[in-house]
Amino acid sequence: MTELTGGEALALRMTSLLLRAHPRGGPTDVAGVVEWFGAMQAQDAASAMWSLGVRLPGRTLADVRAALERREVLRTWPMRGTVHLVPARDAHWMLAVTGVRALAGAAARRAVLGLSEADADRAADVLGAALAGGGRLTRAECLEALAAAGIDTTGQRGYHLLWYASQRGVTCIAPHVGTEQTFALLDEWAPEPHRPERDEALGVLARRYFRGHGPTTRQDFAGWTGLTAADAKRGIAVAGADLAAVGVDGVEAYLDPALLDAPRTPRDDVLALPGFDEYLLGFKDRTLMLDPAHGRAVVPGGNGVFQSTVVRGGRVVGTWKRTIGRTAVTVTVRPLAAFDADVRARVETALGGYARFLDLPLRHSW
Repeated sequence: MTELTGGEALALRMTSLLLRAHPRGGPTDVAGVVEWFGAMQAQDAASAMWSLGVRLPGRTLADVRAALERREVLRTWPMRGTVHLVPARDAHWMLAVTGVRALAGAAARRAVLGLSEADADRAADVLGAALAGGGRLTRAECLEALAAAGIDTTGQRGYHLLWYASQRGVTCIAPHVGTEQTFALLDEWAPEPHRPERDEALGVLARRYFRGHGPTTRQDFAGWTGLTAADAKRGIAVAGADLAAVGVDGVEAYLDPALLDAPRTPRDDVLALPGFDEYLLGFKDRTLMLDPAHGRAVVPGGNGVFQSTVVRGGRVVGTWKRTIGRTAVTVTVRPLAAFDADVRARVETALGGYARFLDLPLRHSW
């Protein structure tokens, strides 16, 4: 088994995450990037758009939105009760394989909210009928349809019922209309679903996760998918020769075998990444990329809301926030390490890529 140092592992991980050139060449469109990862964090829609844009240089926000409108990928809750982008044809089986534990735990949440399983099932039926025939409703309109059917959506009940309908594979999250989230029928947005057998599905998950995140551990794979330890182990076994085992500072990890031929030397590149990006959220153990002393700066409330990050040579060295106006995007950078004039200029270049993605001029506020 090949042994890697932490620095070598980080260099390969940057490559697997499509933030550096990959030996296989890598995908060239939105559908390809999402399939490469298996799924991509998308609880914040704006962050998800830039997660794609930063990996598809030259593409704009309009290009990414057009791909979603073409239904190449869609948003739903396949894993851990969290919204992800997934390939449209894979949404059904991913919900079936990785969503079952979330559904099993939903009864406890319903009890807190004062909902029954019958309430949730009826809400899914109401939404299915309201959206049939190519319908597309905003979140507010979905809640209005439920209320008109006599279903209580006050408090957190409405969110839970919308989640439940998607978790069951009835609905999915369609692209925004203006600033409003919309919903559609999953069967209409993914009319030709792939339906692999369970073992095959576990193997696909393992293959894609480690290809898009490796080198990393079986524990990280289980944490990302929400699978049991046994299912995570089974997925790795089914993937077989499509994965290679390596040691990272004495810990067993897996990766795409093609990465073993990729350069392992550190690089001093500078990137501006969104907060909800696979670069940090795709792992339980983030110590390769993030100094634990900076954890509170990246997740200020400790509540899972990640700040956008400035990454230099694979390590988080700052955070940034943006305000999008009609005529420009204004970015405020907070360094977590000293930035000399050269590094500052390179950070501005990286943020310039984000501004071009939005097709807006960039204004800085350091």
